[in-house]
Amino acid sequence: MAAARRAGAGTHPGGERPYASTEVLDAEAARLVADRAGVTDPGAVARLVTAGRRLPPWPDSAGGLERLARRFPVLGLSNAGRTALLHLNAHAGLRWHQALSAEAAQACKPAPEVYRLALDSAGCPPERVLMVAAHAWDLRGAQAAGLRTAYVHRPVGDPPADSDDFDGRFGELDEPISALTDGQVASDPS
Repeated sequence: MAAARRAGAGTHPGGERPYASTEVLDAEAARLVADRAGVTDPGAVARLVTAGRRLPPWPDSAGGLERLARRFPVLGLSNAGRTALLHLNAHAGLRWHQALSAEAAQACKPAPEVYRLALDSAGCPPERVLMVAAHAWDLRGAQAAGLRTAYVHRPVGDPPADSDDFDGRFGELDEPISALTDGQVASDPS
């Protein structure tokens, strides 16, 4: 589905089309996948449209977020629509103090207004907010908005270029969480 969204249904990070909700994009991608696979059953297509809401989390995500949330406010920032995000987080068991949808900005990451949602919710200067992601394009957008950045490798992520200057690069999610909870990450004094 993700490949279909990137290939044929239009994708927001590159700005190829005006804003459309993830529900619209998911329906377009599901139709592309169904057409290519010869699936005509409306029920099967409907399940495909909402498949992203049932994605399993990475094995370290739920526990890692829970651990981090004991010490720090944890915000999720997603291009997923509000409804999709609600179902995805419930299915995956992810604990956020607040899950923010780019839908509120009527834009998609890496548009600056999406990162401003996180900054407005965090209520602190951008240099006091750390964006952790597996997509270098996302971190570049966050960095342009003034946020601190940490890349976590995932097999299907977007790896950083040699020229990317993120605040941290980690092999797994537990590494930045341990650094933060153990006080090993220097904080900006502002």
